[in-house]
Amino acid sequence: MTEMAQIPPITQTPQIPENSKAPDRTPLVETHGLKKYFKIGREFLHAVDDVNLSIFPGQTLGVVGESGCGKSTLGRTVLRLIEPSSGRIFFQGEDITHYGRQKIKKIRTNMQIIFQDPYSSLNPRMSVVEIIAEYMLVNKTLPDKKAIFNRAAQLMDMVGLARRFANLYPHELDGGRRQRIGVARALSLNPKFIVCDEPVSALDVSIQAQILNLLMDLQEEMGLTYMFITHDLSVVRHISDEIMVMYLGQCVEKALPDDLFKNPKHPYTRALLSAIPEPVIEMRNKEIEVLKGEVTSPISPAPGCRFAPRCQKVSNECTKADLPLIAVAENHQVACLLFQNNITKS
Repeated sequence: MTEMAQIPPITQTPQIPENSKAPDRTPLVETHGLKKYFKIGREFLHAVDDVNLSIFPGQTLGVVGESGCGKSTLGRTVLRLIEPSSGRIFFQGEDITHYGRQKIKKIRTNMQIIFQDPYSSLNPRMSVVEIIAEYMLVNKTLPDKKAIFNRAAQLMDMVGLARRFANLYPHELDGGRRQRIGVARALSLNPKFIVCDEPVSALDVSIQAQILNLLMDLQEEMGLTYMFITHDLSVVRHISDEIMVMYLGQCVEKALPDDLFKNPKHPYTRALLSAIPEPVIEMRNKEIEVLKGEVTSPISPAPGCRFAPRCQKVSNECTKADLPLIAVAENHQVACLLFQNNITKS
């Protein structure tokens, strides 16, 4: 059993970096043609297929889609926790796609992740303060253990964890407090970019709001940049500066939140939005688009739109070749033949 860590009293306010939301329009994180395939027998499962994205400093890219669409794989591939099959990953303008272990270790201090399950992602044999201090101890970010544990205590203050929990273990806390530990651990190396992999999906609704507000407050105070992965469209609208809709490994639509919700283009996006629960009075007059047909297999899929078997507006042209994203308005792109030459057919 580990010795109980000594937590110092609150003696100073944590030092918070200046807000980095600035007119700089150079993407902090960028991918070009990113792909991740998993070999299954003689074939390949296309988990992420030709994804291009740009996330600017201080902003949040929301990534949404059904379970199994490749959202989490995309986030982990961007962080190089999973090696890409092809394509390029840029961080602060540097191509990090083929960085070796030592180089990527240095870069990764600026790129962190908050995992979906706030229990299984925490070491049950470590106390709260030890979990938060772990990354700093491994990377030797401060001169001694006392300074590291002092910083861990400050991080507990920042994420709203009372210091009386410092020597407790994950199983002794509720889901919301466990997720605050995950947030504090992600912040421990002062990162610039954080992948939030469905960080509130395992929490009660009231606790979800607390964690979301915490993430947004930290972003404003520290100038953080997020990739926020979720299947909850109401959540992603609340936190995102831009939303990317994924279907079977591909990006099918990308737009600003208000534009996406008020004027969705892709049939899949429309179906997702129609399924959002609303008050009973509003639901009476709401038409819900029910998707029919078989889901395309992600294992060595044939060319063409992967949503075609479930689309009510499918044509023969949809299954001939993969569809690129087409600009249909400023800051709004869609991969659908209905919008070729910017002509909308509804």
